[in-house]
Amino acid sequence: MAYKTDLGRLWVGKIEEALSANLRAYRGKVDLILTSPPFPLNRKKKYGNLTGDEYVKWLAGLAPALTELLTPTGSIVVELGNAWEPGRPVMSLLSLKALMEFLEGGELNLCQEFVCHNPARLPSPAQWVNIERIRVKDSYTHVWWMAPTDFPKANNRRVLTKYSSAMKELLDRQSYNSGKRPSGFDISKESFLKNNGGAIPPNVIEAEDEAALEDLESTLVFANTASNDPYSVYCREHGLTPHPARMPVGLPRFFIKLLTEPGDLVLDPFGGSNMTGAVAEELGRKWLAVEPQQDYVEASRGRFPHLAAKK
Repeated sequence: MAYKTDLGRLWVGKIEEALSANLRAYRGKVDLILTSPPFPLNRKKKYGNLTGDEYVKWLAGLAPALTELLTPTGSIVVELGNAWEPGRPVMSLLSLKALMEFLEGGELNLCQEFVCHNPARLPSPAQWVNIERIRVKDSYTHVWWMAPTDFPKANNRRVLTKYSSAMKELLDRQSYNSGKRPSGFDISKESFLKNNGGAIPPNVIEAEDEAALEDLESTLVFANTASNDPYSVYCREHGLTPHPARMPVGLPRFFIKLLTEPGDLVLDPFGGSNMTGAVAEELGRKWLAVEPQQDYVEASRGRFPHLAAKK
């Protein structure tokens, strides 16, 4: 074990090793597996992604053992980016193949798809977007919510966003043109004009700027451009290389709130910079994480002030 806190612990090693050793004791006890594995790219990256059909087979092979860790009402949430065919301006189906085989391997249901848009992303693929100008930039990832049951633990009241100005005005005047719409949907005054404490967020979530994000606590934060956050400062002060594909803080915050309660257990099998563990701790959840690269593990200590202070 690399380090632990009052609520969690992180192990150094590959997830395959952890599943047959450290994580065996947690079978049937994990409420949420939340992770962003190496993306199914068609080229190698520093953080060790597999490529092509080899990736699909590898990810699907993990599904049965990961599913065994879940409680009866637990969920798995996986962020997958897009892949492009090498040397061609066409998208690869690798991410969709990986999803399908993962679902089948773990005998999981697909509860809902989320599209996470990050307008701060640099234009890519560069050859087709910047140079030849025949595509637009790829600025989103898919997040797939899965579970072995049709009714996993979930409550969207925990992720409500602030009402828009227009909705606030409607609630104040308690007047609305109710009735049946052309679509056939019937809107009643009783349900539409009830103040539920906030708006239900959509499954397509976009962060326009940091100021807006601070105002909408439960909105996913996609921008990962901060250079003076505690993690980045810690890495600079200790001569550590930050993880190149850090999970934006809003992603784990949203799904941990939606799918767990305080005291529940959250696992990230591809810990990276351990954003999942840090957010779980912030929200009063227990957490576990696994990360194979020692330098990224050492950098992740910067997520926890009391651990960073000891270095």
